[in-house]
Amino acid sequence: MSAALLLPLAALAGLALGIAHFRTLRWVSDLLIQGRLAGIGVQIARLAVLAVFLWLCARGGPWTLLAGAAGLLAGRALILRGVR
Repeated sequence: MSAALLLPLAALAGLALGIAHFRTLRWVSDLLIQGRLAGIGVQIARLAVLAVFLWLCARGGPWTLLAGAAGLLAGRALILRGVR
């Protein structure tokens, strides 16, 4: 796949994953505060999905990894802006 297509795709996927990842953080926090062990499973799943995404981006090269990470950070910024 060409870099002209791969970089924007990684950034958009990172944005979507960042929004989902940081949106579920409150849910995990609430589960853990309530003492529900399901929160640990959800947290492990969140981190596993994030690790697989970053691994796939790394296989595409350093610029693809950077684009994916930038998308994640943009998703985080969007979620934090909504919380504040």
